[in-house]
Formats: sequence, C-alpha cells, structure tokens
Amino acid sequence: MSFPRNPARAPQQLMAFEKAPTLQKHRTHESDTGSTTVQIALLTERIKYLTEHFRTHKKDHHGRQGLLRLNGQRRRLLSYMRKSDVDAYRKLVQELGLRY
Repeated sequence: MSFPRNPARAPQQLMAFEKAPTLQKHRTHESDTGSTTVQIALLTERIKYLTEHFRTHKKDHHGRQGLLRLNGQRRRLLSYMRKSDVDAYRKLVQELGLRY
C-alpha cells in the first residue's frame, strides 16, 4: 500500500552539498552526469562532506562504513581512469587535490 504524496510539501534535500557546481565543472558535454570524471568528482565532494561530519560525530560508526564504501568506489574508478586515460587522470587528481 502506498500513500499519496502531498504536493504542497517541499521535496527533501537528498544531498548535503550542491551537486550542480561540481557537475558544471567536470562534465564533458551538456547532459554528462555519469562519466568517470564526474563520478569521481561527486564522490570526492561526498567524501569531503562526510569527513567533516565525522569530526563532530565521532561515534557514527554506521556512517563511517558508508564512507569506506565510497572511498573504495572512488579508488576503483581512479584505477580505471589511470589505465584508460593517464593525462585526464593526472589532470583530475591535480584539480581535486588528491594524492596519487
């Protein structure tokens, strides 16, 4: 059974940060939302946000599990990008301030 949605209620904010500026900066064409560079950039933003969250909420261990999962996903995407396009990989790592 599903309940009818109240149209007067504002939609909930799903992300704690704005995705639009990151998408604008890293996409290759107008409708690009899933390329490797965009995915890595968005994961990096989420990881930065969660890292700040855990500085104040030290006992949030379930959330920390999600952070580790995001780190692993970003690491796999970076590994794929390093194998497929080294120049774009180095440029992206430089822009995001990641170590390699």
